[in-house]
Amino acid sequence: MKVIVVGSSHGGYETVRGILAAHPETEIQWYEKGDFLSFLSCGMQLYLEGTVKDVNAVSYATPAGMRAQGVHVYTEQEITTVHPDRQTVHVINHATGEERDEGYDKLVLAVGAVPFDLPVPGHDLENVYAMRGRDWAIKLKAKTVDPNIKNVVVIGSGYIGIEAAEVFAKAGKHVTIVDMLPRLLSLYLDAEFTDTLTQTMADHGIQAATGQGVKAFEGKNGKVTKLITDQGEYPADLVISAAGIRANTGFLKDVVALDDHGLIKINDYLQTSDPNIYAVGDATLVPFAPTGQSNRIALATNARRQGRIAAKNIFGDQVTMPAVSGSSALSVFDYHFASTGIKAGTSEKLGVKSQSVLVTETAQPAFVPNDAGNAKVWFKLTFDPADGRILGAQIMSKKDVTANINTISLAIQANLTVYDLAYTDFFFQPGFDRPWNIMNIAAQKAIDSLK
Repeated sequence: MKVIVVGSSHGGYETVRGILAAHPETEIQWYEKGDFLSFLSCGMQLYLEGTVKDVNAVSYATPAGMRAQGVHVYTEQEITTVHPDRQTVHVINHATGEERDEGYDKLVLAVGAVPFDLPVPGHDLENVYAMRGRDWAIKLKAKTVDPNIKNVVVIGSGYIGIEAAEVFAKAGKHVTIVDMLPRLLSLYLDAEFTDTLTQTMADHGIQAATGQGVKAFEGKNGKVTKLITDQGEYPADLVISAAGIRANTGFLKDVVALDDHGLIKINDYLQTSDPNIYAVGDATLVPFAPTGQSNRIALATNARRQGRIAAKNIFGDQVTMPAVSGSSALSVFDYHFASTGIKAGTSEKLGVKSQSVLVTETAQPAFVPNDAGNAKVWFKLTFDPADGRILGAQIMSKKDVTANINTISLAIQANLTVYDLAYTDFFFQPGFDRPWNIMNIAAQKAIDSLK
């Protein structure tokens, strides 16, 4: 069998790995239109802050390594057209200018998403950057040490925007985050968490300009100098746009069925409207465990699960994509937080009735004499008020206690309730935690609220 995989980020990488593991005899053609294979944008902050020294190390695969396993790797070669009736793709080699057609038995689309380009005046000015991919990482790294860059404006307060803001604040720049939403990180955390994080960012020179829409960029001599919103103006020597992503599916409009947002429609087995074409990654929806509906959750973990499952199903297996909880985590200066599932702030939009309890306590017993042990922990548990079914949770502390969220993710996927969680067995050692795990305490508090 000949399989063509388009795209080399998480979904494409796992598809190729899965095929190699189970069917190494397969002819695999792997295409990446850029000049670098499998760059991991989720590791960009580590490179920009100098934790990782070599930008080329932010990858899980190299062309040489994959070719040694029998994979035909093509970088700087773009698939521009798919002909499902003939089961062929049209390829342009950007290095040589040559074009050709290639046939396939199965095609896996891991085309991903690209940064959303704000359609406002001045968006094409110099020093208006994105933060996605290796090329942007190299450009951003240079700007962290550019003495001419004093004021940085970040558009968007999701994970990418917050990472960008922290990088440039640590580099000594004055940073402003502009977002249409009323709170920073509001899609991931409720106000009890974001209030503290917003103050922490302010303490480190990051100004929040929330509830504001971008109207224009202004510049001088072709370079951006100012960002204008519907409520104010902000000086900007550099603008980093992290205002969301759009599916990279323009060339697939007449090839497979797309939804109103340009996302590829897939079934439970990751097949598109053409049974010989599969799709994985950020250009698709995934089943969301708390609601039982499909949702857009652009996370590397989801793309990787899809890649492994597609690798099985193209050979005739009938493996369905498991429901996910949308678990994620991030550090903001000294704080570490994680969330999963539904939050109080997102339940209404999702059409779900929910109830929540908040627990705060120290990470370890009071007699433990260290800063980590005395670190405050915030934990918020969200559940269905009708039956106590666990719907989501958030946790934050200066001590890294984020792994607790993995337990809640499993509880969501297993349809566990607060009654199950209240007395679940967790270990205790005072050097690590408290006699009652904070998840136990929150579940017990939830039960009391339901009486």
